[in-house]
Amino acid sequence: MTEVTGYGPRDWSSHPAYVDQGYKSTALRGPTKPLIPLKATLSELTGPVYGHDSLGALDADLTKNGAKNGEPLGERIVVAGRVLDERGQPVPNTLIEIWQANAAGRYVHVIDQHAAPLDPNFFGGGRCVTDSEGRYRFYTVKPGAYPWGNHHNAWRPNHIHLSLFGPSYLTRLVTQMYFPGDPLLELDPIFLGTPAKARDRLVAKFSLDLTEPDFALGYAFDIILRGATATPMEA
Repeated sequence: MTEVTGYGPRDWSSHPAYVDQGYKSTALRGPTKPLIPLKATLSELTGPVYGHDSLGALDADLTKNGAKNGEPLGERIVVAGRVLDERGQPVPNTLIEIWQANAAGRYVHVIDQHAAPLDPNFFGGGRCVTDSEGRYRFYTVKPGAYPWGNHHNAWRPNHIHLSLFGPSYLTRLVTQMYFPGDPLLELDPIFLGTPAKARDRLVAKFSLDLTEPDFALGYAFDIILRGATATPMEA
């Protein structure tokens, strides 16, 4: 495990364990022995992160970046928020990548063989960089639920994956954003694997201010990187 110089240790009580009994695949990939702190080299801390300077005009608009002969199917949404540190200060120039299933609950990936239709106009991925105030914004469609084989009749709630890159690869963090009122949340081992006190931090809030008239509903999701109110991150 590498602790990035200049930042305090992670508040582990807000984050899921590496191995969770309910989330069965973690038993195969999670470490079973104590992590060994490693001192990062200068190049690891300061090396460039691919993607900051090569953003396309439509990278943050998933309703358009995969379009071939029309618009993607599903409920259009806006997902926006801020990336903040433990003091509530904005974190600018953070590369955020998102990926998700389409409105029918299927990913554009060879491994996903869920018997749901692929959308020829939806790629399912996007990225942007936070501005000077730590703000980000994506246009997309609300992802569908899908079966995932963890246990009998297991279904993942509607969710969007987010990956954040700071000034180097070592500062990458990954989390998931869920939607309010989803009945599958109380049945999902991944969501329930997060300590109870921190689960609400993974659920976006509906926002009429972000909602665009006659176009898309808005959801606010701030990401706090460290401290007592940190957004839970995946191992």
